Amino acid sequence: MNSKSLSDAILVSNYINGDESALTVLINRHQQRLYSFIFSKVYDRDVTEDVFQDTFIKVIKTLKLGKYNEEGKFLPWVMRIAHNLVIDYFRKNNRMPKFNNNGDFDIFSVLSDDSLNAEAELVRSQIHDDIRNLVEELPEDQRTVLKMRMYNDMSFREISENTSVSINTALGRMRYALINLRKLIESNNIILTN
Repeated sequence: MNSKSLSDAILVSNYINGDESALTVLINRHQQRLYSFIFSKVYDRDVTEDVFQDTFIKVIKTLKLGKYNEEGKFLPWVMRIAHNLVIDYFRKNNRMPKFNNNGDFDIFSVLSDDSLNAEAELVRSQIHDDIRNLVEELPEDQRTVLKMRMYNDMSFREISENTSVSINTALGRMRYALINLRKLIESNNIILTN
């Protein structure tokens, strides 16, 4: 079978089991998308090359150490590594905006300035991605209410009707969702900006 037609998961497994060419296929398969993603954040070809190479060095180390556990989600995992390395690049170069965390924050109104520069836009994008990922960790009933309210802009009456629970139950689930989300944000050291 042609290795180019194999799934990412099989190629990862083959690489872990000693088939070096499997990694080449994976890199070639995702190179354009990953490179474009990195460049869209840093707008510098040299930095993009460095981050791209660092991403795959980290991928190789993780795979060689047997610490890869993202079955079937190779590309999102690689993109997350690249995203974190871009954040690291901005931090190392002191180009990240400084944040003060006074404890008062509104989770969904992060950065409302329309004149965001590339670094601030990257931070805002990272925060939104992180929050979306954390929302997925909430219990299903809380997650459902939160998504209906925040992403679908539904009233609690509509949520109540759609989930077949009372308005008070919907309100309670939303309250617990926000409490749990805040705990997840703090435990994952996500800094929300004003």
